[in-house]
Amino acid sequence: MSIKMICSDLDGTLLPYGRKTLEPEVFGLIEALADRGILFCPASGRQYTSQKALFAPVADRCAFLCENGAVLYKNEACIGKTPMPRALAEAIARDMWERSDGQGEVMLSGQNCAYLMERGLGMLDRVRFIGNRYEIIRDPADVPEEIVKVSVYLHEGVESYADRFVPRWQEANCAVAGPYWIDTTLANKGTGVRKLCEVLGVDPGEVLAFGDNYNDTAMLDLVGMPYIMDSAAEPLRQRYARHTPRPEAVMRVLAAGGSV
Repeated sequence: MSIKMICSDLDGTLLPYGRKTLEPEVFGLIEALADRGILFCPASGRQYTSQKALFAPVADRCAFLCENGAVLYKNEACIGKTPMPRALAEAIARDMWERSDGQGEVMLSGQNCAYLMERGLGMLDRVRFIGNRYEIIRDPADVPEEIVKVSVYLHEGVESYADRFVPRWQEANCAVAGPYWIDTTLANKGTGVRKLCEVLGVDPGEVLAFGDNYNDTAMLDLVGMPYIMDSAAEPLRQRYARHTPRPEAVMRVLAAGGSV
C-alpha cells in the first residue's frame, strides 16, 4: 500500500501524557517522510496555536487537524472549519457546567482561541501548559465568534461522568477524549481527515493513522492503515489489528523507504 499522509493523535500517542515537548527524533522523521512525499498531520483536540508551537521546527512541512477535526490548517491558513449551531453549543456548555457536580470546567473553542468557564480546578493550568490562546468568560453567550467545539475538563477523571454526557449529546459526537476531557463537536477526526484528503487530493486509503482513544475511532475507521497504541483500552486494541508502542517505530520504517 502506498502511503501519502500520516495522521497522528498527539496526547497519549505521539506525545506521552504529562510531556510538554516532542522527542527531537520526531522532527527528523517528519522531514525524511516529507522528502519521500509523505505529509505528516497532527490530529488533535488542541488548537492551531498549540500545535504550531509544538511542531515549530517542521511546521511548514505539516498540515494540522485541530479541535478534533473542526479546524484544518496548512501553510498558516485555515483551509476548513465546521462550526456548531450556536444554540446547541451553548446548551451543551451550560449542561456540562451545571451537571458536573461542581467538578467540571468548560472550554468553548473558536477557530484559534479557547474560551474558559473555570472554577480553579486545573483546566487553566492545562490550557497554559499546552500553549493555547485563551480568554476567561462567565457565560457561553460571551464567546464572540463561531464555536467549533465544547469540552468539559473533569479534574477527578471522566469515569463518573462519561455515561452522564456521552449518550446525552451524541448529536454533537460527544466522546471521551482523554483521562480528564469529554469533547463535543459536529466534526470528528474522521470528517477532518476526509476533508483534508479532499483539499489535498489524497485518497483516504493512502493514509496511515495513529490513535489511542475513542475520539480517534472515526479517523482510524476511515484510513487505509490504522494503528492503535499498545496503551489503549482493551476494546480498542481488539477493534484494530495493527498495534504499536510508539508511532516513531512505524515512522522510522517509512522514512527509510520501507513498507509496513
